[in-house]
Amino acid sequence: HVPPTEPVTTWKTDFGQPWWKDDRFVIGRLSKKTRKIRVVNTLTTQDDLLQVCSEETLLEIQDRYTDYNKHAGSYTWKALDEGEFRPLDMSLTLSENGVEDLTEEFAALSIDPD
Repeated sequence: HVPPTEPVTTWKTDFGQPWWKDDRFVIGRLSKKTRKIRVVNTLTTQDDLLQVCSEETLLEIQDRYTDYNKHAGSYTWKALDEGEFRPLDMSLTLSENGVEDLTEEFAALSIDPD
């Protein structure tokens, strides 16, 4: 549906649903917020920085992390909380697990979140 090169009143624009509203072309959802996390393997000291969606569960993050470490599924995922490691519920998001997003605080203090 290419419009005419000049304005005309006879060109009809009622050709149905536009492509951007067609569910066949949806490839994902837009995240409300993303954040960066550092995943550290305490056995090997390997660490990787990932950008994750706030809606992703830890299982989804773990699945993507297997690109970096094929054994990620066999580890117990924990968060460092006030100097202590605590296990995370893999079916929950980071926020639901009580892992704070400090991105805005870092930005306010001019600290690179990486």
